[in-house]
Amino acid sequence: MGFATHLGPWLLGTVKNTTGTTAGTIQNLGATPCIQTKAITYSDQTAQTTIAVIPAGSIIQNLQFIITTAFGTANPTFQIYVNGTAITSAVAVSSPALGSTGVAAIALGTSNPSLVANVGSTDAIISFTNTATTATAGAGTFVLAYLVRGSDGAMYPTSTQA
Repeated sequence: MGFATHLGPWLLGTVKNTTGTTAGTIQNLGATPCIQTKAITYSDQTAQTTIAVIPAGSIIQNLQFIITTAFGTANPTFQIYVNGTAITSAVAVSSPALGSTGVAAIALGTSNPSLVANVGSTDAIISFTNTATTATAGAGTFVLAYLVRGSDGAMYPTSTQA
């Protein structure tokens, strides 16, 4: 199996241009989501640590944290950043419970939701800090889902080449 790259977004659907008012004649293209992951341990704490770098104009769909090794003493408390600007307040992981494994959803956009809707005109470094510094064990994986768009945030080109 091989890997390939593509300058996105990948648009899928059967009708590129709207020519009418009924299904089958109205544009139905949509973009495919992308995912990047980052494994961390309890010792990744106060300094901003990179989760992923995503293309300019992207929209962030969601961020999950999969706890693969239960945390001891304290679950993490994350703050998430786009190019150094906070897009969340400190988010304490309370579910799954301390000492458990499982999947936690990280609420995005509580601070600066506009950067969730469009990460900006340059590629964006998505990073985190963990302010719960008393953990003695634990590990997990961030799963960042996003949609690639043009660097101006457009989903569709304003014109197409023949």
